[in-house]
Amino acid sequence: MKGCGYRPVPQYDAVVVGSGPNGLAAAITIASAGRSVLVMEAGRTIGGGIRTRELTLPGFNHDVCAAIHPLGLASPFFRSLDLESYGLEWIHPDVPLAHPLDNEEAVLLHRSVGETAKGLGLDEEAYLRLIAPFVRDWKELVFELLKPLGTPRHVVPLLKFGPLAMRSAVGLAMKRFRGHRARAMFAGNSAHSILPLARPSTAAFGLMMSIMGHAVGWPIAAKGSQSIAKAMSLMLKSMGGEIWVNSPVNSLSDAPASRVILFDVTPRQLYEIVGEQFPPGYRERLRLKRSGPGVFKLDWALNAPIPWSDNNCARAATVHIGPTLEDISASESDVWFGATPQKPFVLLAQPTLFDPSRAPVGKHIAWAYCHVPNASEVDMTQRIEDQIERFAPGFRDTIIARHIMAPKDMQAYNPNYIGGDIAGGIQSFEELFLLPLGRIRAYSTPSKGIYICSSSMPPGGGAHGMCGHLAAKRAIKDLLK
Repeated sequence: MKGCGYRPVPQYDAVVVGSGPNGLAAAITIASAGRSVLVMEAGRTIGGGIRTRELTLPGFNHDVCAAIHPLGLASPFFRSLDLESYGLEWIHPDVPLAHPLDNEEAVLLHRSVGETAKGLGLDEEAYLRLIAPFVRDWKELVFELLKPLGTPRHVVPLLKFGPLAMRSAVGLAMKRFRGHRARAMFAGNSAHSILPLARPSTAAFGLMMSIMGHAVGWPIAAKGSQSIAKAMSLMLKSMGGEIWVNSPVNSLSDAPASRVILFDVTPRQLYEIVGEQFPPGYRERLRLKRSGPGVFKLDWALNAPIPWSDNNCARAATVHIGPTLEDISASESDVWFGATPQKPFVLLAQPTLFDPSRAPVGKHIAWAYCHVPNASEVDMTQRIEDQIERFAPGFRDTIIARHIMAPKDMQAYNPNYIGGDIAGGIQSFEELFLLPLGRIRAYSTPSKGIYICSSSMPPGGGAHGMCGHLAAKRAIKDLLK
């Protein structure tokens, strides 16, 4: 098979390279159209960014990457599936998010917009005015936002959202809120952009994460994020799709002949795999596609729950540790400009408070990461744990074992995570939505039958499957010709 390229008689209608949520979504979309499809995964297990493993000690099951999944419930693609019939169970914490502050009660994002607003003091009415209208129209809004630019079907909510979303997170928070509580929570939600919070369009992330918390919650998958991949694979196989593991694709000749091939990889990897198949200008765009900041991640096996000073933090599976808008903005700005923050913004998950199946009886796990410059070699263990100790004195005393993943470890685990960049490239509006990789039509490439379906395409990162689903819909048009 080496060197033969595409054979005259295709074995499959489509081959999908990579089994992350986007790769699996692409395969399911193609199979549901009655077409034959094969997923090829280089690793020994499927899942990409939604794998669960015993990283610390036997019996302690940690999510290797994604752990919290608001977009898993909000995504139009996932809502169109019945993954629960294939064993997926969503678990909802008491509250979606806790954001501890120094010397006062933590800010809580409740499912109720009104209850959340009451905890924001003098910004109660401002939060209601900003967020409540979007929560009412969340399905229409998500439909418009989780796709490339194009003619909108739901104009009114998009017209209301657009001008706010294009602002910087700092600018919107300072204009709309007067108090530090609302500003802090909005900054933490906006920091999911992995961009400086003074940069335009970062407000979109703060708005979306807040809206999703109220509309669908920030759930975890029972038994770990691997359960999502497992349910998707079972659905795919029930539709006749195939999955090969331990099957790396380093060139087109490594894949069986097919009518179309979709790559759940970064542009730089596509450049390395496809190489001379593309014209020089497009090859250069792939090669020069910028990676975003990396992450430094820690997983802990614990002998007790995290001892938060404010017990309300134990009501949430997700905790943002900043604490203030100014602190979070400074941390994210440092990272962007190549500096390592002394007091990083920390994103933490504590799933065993709500899903005890992930650890031995009476034991717990925790998961946390911070953003760092791409390919950083600085050990952030102490700085992350210091931030947690700040709001949970005695946390280190609960640690039985820890597992460290620096940016180089993230890339070794998943080649898509270049320099520890878990998003597949910079997630700005201009990088994702304005002529992605110089193409008017997202997902397609200059070579007929070759597509990119990863989070490097709109709508970007997150376990929502929309990049794969929309790329597959475009590929199906080729299959129908």
